[in-house]
Amino acid sequence: MSISGQCPDWIPVNVNEHKNVWVYVEIENGQIHEASIQLLGKAKEVASKVNSKLVAIMIGSNLGKLIDEPGMYGADEVIYVDDSRFETYYAIMSGEAMVQLAMKYKPEAFLVAGTMRGRELAPYVANHLRTGITADLTMIEVDEKTKEIILIRPPFGAWQLAHIRTLRRRPVMGSVRPNVFPMPPKEENRKAIITKETVDELYEPGLELIERVEIKSSEEKPIEKAEVIVSGGKGLGSKDGFEIVKRLAELLNGTYAGSRKAVDMGWIQHDRQVGQTGKTVRPNLYVAVAISGAAQHVFGIREAKRVIAINNDPNAPIFESADYGVVGDYKQVIPELIKLLDGIKNGKK
Repeated sequence: MSISGQCPDWIPVNVNEHKNVWVYVEIENGQIHEASIQLLGKAKEVASKVNSKLVAIMIGSNLGKLIDEPGMYGADEVIYVDDSRFETYYAIMSGEAMVQLAMKYKPEAFLVAGTMRGRELAPYVANHLRTGITADLTMIEVDEKTKEIILIRPPFGAWQLAHIRTLRRRPVMGSVRPNVFPMPPKEENRKAIITKETVDELYEPGLELIERVEIKSSEEKPIEKAEVIVSGGKGLGSKDGFEIVKRLAELLNGTYAGSRKAVDMGWIQHDRQVGQTGKTVRPNLYVAVAISGAAQHVFGIREAKRVIAINNDPNAPIFESADYGVVGDYKQVIPELIKLLDGIKNGKK
């Protein structure tokens, strides 16, 4: 297959020619990115509602048995390109390959996990296909009457949700941040139709890989994996306030996090920020300490199973999103909690 260029604006799109829901399955360090698997689960639900197939798109080198995995998570078909030119990831090359595949098969929808790589690739593909793209989706729905796919996301800083329809262009494109949707169950014996494709013409990356530097992962548990999170906000008053937050998290066998304001003040590193401009988390327990509860922060904890808020302001918005609330000074409340947990840990009543 050799297709180059892009779809000009003046060529009308017959939306009825487009079919199937696509998910770009990202491969990182020889494994499928967890965010892509999460997206497969939701995309399968969407594909069923529009009477379409779920198609996984994979681009890489020496993919081996990885091409079988999307089928285990709901994909009906896997279209893949296995080429030594993709041994090193370059956005312009992978993006061009996806554009060529989309122009040949004409998908109805194309969904991408909002990882660093996905955020880079998705706009490239949307631009070359002359279609729109909705970033940071929180939900994907299907109109029961028209069978149109509706992409839903919160406007920045707002409580309302924007419902976005793509009426005249295809594919419908959107990116979804990691952890917005749960992991689907894995069915080891489930198989998808496997289709191998080739791409001929690719843009030169204009870059050269000189050296790979391994980034050592922190010993601290990443917040997106934690079952218990204790999170601090501006109301802590200083960076020192996080010491007591970390201690409570440790006793709860969890990890610590913070709000955007805490990050902006330099009290906590950005990879521990929860919220619309940080990370979406799905813990069993989320303890919000001295966090006011702005819409951007609440967006990041909406999938938490239980939320406990500790704040000295009884009118703080965070209480509207909490299952349990404690009105009081965290400097008095948390030491009592720590004392209680220490006693339980040491077998004291």
